[in-house]
Amino acid sequence: MKQPTTERVLSIFSELNQIPRPSHHEERVADYLCRFAERLGLDYERDEQNCVVIRKPATAGHEQAEPIVLLNHMDMVCVGMANPLADPVHAYVEDGWMKAHGTSLGADNGIGLSMALAVLEDDSIVHPALEVMTTTNEEDGMSGAANLSADFLKGRKVINLDSEDYDTITTGAAGATLQLHRLPMTPQPAPGGKHRWYRISIGGGLGGHSGVDINKGRCSAVIPAWAVLAAILNDYDCQVASIHVGEANASIASTAELVVCVPSGEASEFVKAQQESMNEWLHEEYGQTDPNIRCTIEKCTPQDTVIPDETLEALMNCLEQTPQGVVKMSQTMQDTVETSNNVGRISTESDHILISTHTRSFIDADMAQLSQDIANTFAAYGATSETIMTAPAWQEDQHSPFLGLTSDTFFDVLGWRPRMVAMHFVLEAGFFVQKYTGIQMASIGPRIVEPHSTSERIEMKTIDDIWQVLIEMLKRLA
Repeated sequence: MKQPTTERVLSIFSELNQIPRPSHHEERVADYLCRFAERLGLDYERDEQNCVVIRKPATAGHEQAEPIVLLNHMDMVCVGMANPLADPVHAYVEDGWMKAHGTSLGADNGIGLSMALAVLEDDSIVHPALEVMTTTNEEDGMSGAANLSADFLKGRKVINLDSEDYDTITTGAAGATLQLHRLPMTPQPAPGGKHRWYRISIGGGLGGHSGVDINKGRCSAVIPAWAVLAAILNDYDCQVASIHVGEANASIASTAELVVCVPSGEASEFVKAQQESMNEWLHEEYGQTDPNIRCTIEKCTPQDTVIPDETLEALMNCLEQTPQGVVKMSQTMQDTVETSNNVGRISTESDHILISTHTRSFIDADMAQLSQDIANTFAAYGATSETIMTAPAWQEDQHSPFLGLTSDTFFDVLGWRPRMVAMHFVLEAGFFVQKYTGIQMASIGPRIVEPHSTSERIEMKTIDDIWQVLIEMLKRLA
């Protein structure tokens, strides 16, 4: 029998990329999944969180095999999109890689979901009874997985296709706490008299995933935004009207925009001095990691209000005291970050300044302590903190027969054994392990580089390789 190819996987991925699917707005993808199941005559369930499970009976003759779960999430981090609720992803292939024009690609986790759906559609693939489980809001709170009912899944062996490291089986993941901090603010009227208004923009940074990329030394735009504010507030009679930093809570901020005004007499000196000094500093500090990052200062339209000085001072103090990046490396897992924190977004709202922090650790107690310390820092300056999500860390038994079968399948299909590693990103596995007693999980996937950024790309050859591994795994598990 002819081996199934990835042709249908890629066409399903193309269909998914026509459906806007930012976190918290997955209704249209859930509709697509339900229609997909109906077209194939398969049973499915959809819960209040829009999570969908599609069930397919075992291949004839394999009904006694233990059921298998194929796990994915349906949302994506929509970086670079002017309107994430309406814009499709325009993908293209170049030099063996699939990329997107100006936005994140959505391969995290659209390509894994496409594989799972292609398995459902292809009756030539031998498999046990299948449950294709697709969750919502994985990228910004994991509320879908956290709120699944205890009877939503029957299977206890899970192939998680939400992985970006082609040569590994992910056997553990850090826990995470996402917090939103709100610093109260009563905007004040903008100063009268002769003032010049400027937009300070920082752009061109690589950004990236705030877990897997956190130890790569990249420039979070939070840092130069803080630095330029510190410099101008120190040297000029400056007022700040708005601050917008970062694109997503789960991403390293790659852009920042500050709107400020200065007295007319200081204007020309201000523009020249700050732009030159910031670009010199950015080149020295981040020339190797973010060669294209730049600061530009341009005239802009005057604003009606500005941030009060005391609020701005409170924000600056909070950011200065909040860790950004790696906090601690693991002593037991070589070259692995144990604990980190990322300031993802800063945004001026009508009556407050919003700051998001994403704290990760393989040690749940350390994560809880660091999150509390950050909340205490903000509280000392009058801010309130809201915990949006706490996901537990997860560690699989690397000597389990299920992981052994996974490793053996890689070796027999591709000729090499993958590493078994714990990764400093967050997976929904912790919730599944808590909720479904006895569950086991192997996390595999093709090579995805720079997820959660406009540079996100996936190596085409590895899609085919993981597809062949998946098909063979299902056959062996049957």
